[in-house]
Amino acid sequence: MRADDYLPHRDPFLFITELRSVEPGQSATGAWQLTGDEAFFAGHFPGRPTLPGVLMVESLAQLGGVAVLADPAYAGKLPLFGGIERARFRQQVVPGDLLELEVTLGRMSARAGKGSGRATVNGKLACEAELLFVLVDAAPPAEG
Repeated sequence: MRADDYLPHRDPFLFITELRSVEPGQSATGAWQLTGDEAFFAGHFPGRPTLPGVLMVESLAQLGGVAVLADPAYAGKLPLFGGIERARFRQQVVPGDLLELEVTLGRMSARAGKGSGRATVNGKLACEAELLFVLVDAAPPAEG
C-alpha cells in the first residue's frame, strides 16, 4: 500500500515515502525519508539545509488525505486545505532525517472535516498542527 494509491499527488509534491497504517476515515501513520536531494534544500538554506515548516504541515495534510480517501464514503472526493490551526514547529529537520507522521481525523461531514497531526524525528516532536479541510469533487466541473 502506497500513498499514491489514494492521493492524486505525484513527484515532486508527494511527500509520504512510506505508508505504515491506515484506518479509513479515522487515522493513518507514515513517514517521509528526507534524502537531501530534494530541490528545496538547495535554497532553504544554503550551507544549513532545513525542511520548511510548511512542507511538514503539507506532509501531515497528505497523510490525512490518505485517511479520508481510504474511506469509501469519500470516493470521488478530494480534500483541500480549509485552514491550519495551532501549528507549532519544535525542532529543525534536516537531510537524512526520517520524519515520522501520524494523523487522527476528528469531526467529519460530507463537505468538510478536521484532523490533528504530529511529526517526529527520533521520537522528538518536530511539528504539530490541527488541519481543517473541505471536500470537493475530484474531477473538475465540466465547462459549459
